[in-house]
Amino acid sequence: MDPNSVKSTLSNLAFGNVMAAAARDYKKELLAQEMAQSSTSVNQEVDLDELMDDPELEKLHADRIAALKKEAEKREALKRQGHGEYREISEGDFLGEVTGSEKVICHFYHKEFYRCKIMDKHLKALAPKHLDTKFIKLDAENAPFFVTKLAVKTLPCVIIFRKGIAVDRLVGFQDLGGKDDFATRTLEVVLIKKGVISEKKNDEDDEDDGYDESRRKTVRSSANHDSDSD
Repeated sequence: MDPNSVKSTLSNLAFGNVMAAAARDYKKELLAQEMAQSSTSVNQEVDLDELMDDPELEKLHADRIAALKKEAEKREALKRQGHGEYREISEGDFLGEVTGSEKVICHFYHKEFYRCKIMDKHLKALAPKHLDTKFIKLDAENAPFFVTKLAVKTLPCVIIFRKGIAVDRLVGFQDLGGKDDFATRTLEVVLIKKGVISEKKNDEDDEDDGYDESRRKTVRSSANHDSDSD
């Protein structure tokens, strides 16, 4: 037998054995990785199941659901009392309205006065944002008894009630910078300071408030720039 041929055959066999061993090692490594991933997935599932069964987490979830339900019921009850919108009432409804809610804002107005219309616009914008407070308006001409009883002499006059008692008021725009083009946010801040509404988070100030410049010029050019007298 040719010695060179034998040597070549042995060399080929040795190389084949090395490749076979390498292939086996590679398969073992892939299998190990698959098993490790499978084990991690099982552990994650077990941990999640344990978390979902955690009595403290279940209690927190139940408490949150109960709080949301209670808040929703409160909102519905307030809406049934007339909260959440700016409404006009009659003199006959006045006592029931101001005594039926803890916090009430009532605007005594005159339908022909520009500044009353400005106040209307801002109160209408605030009413849906402050559900805890009732926002109403009363035509001063049609409510002579309460105009006299509450000493309403200058319009617009916004009277603040707490538990049916008049505790504060805004007369004209003297607390709002004395100008017709104040922002809704300006009125909101004043009412917050007076304690009749609460600060809302993440509110954006509305500097224009939907009142166009032409209307502002009309208001400024009117004969009476001060509050109107009743």
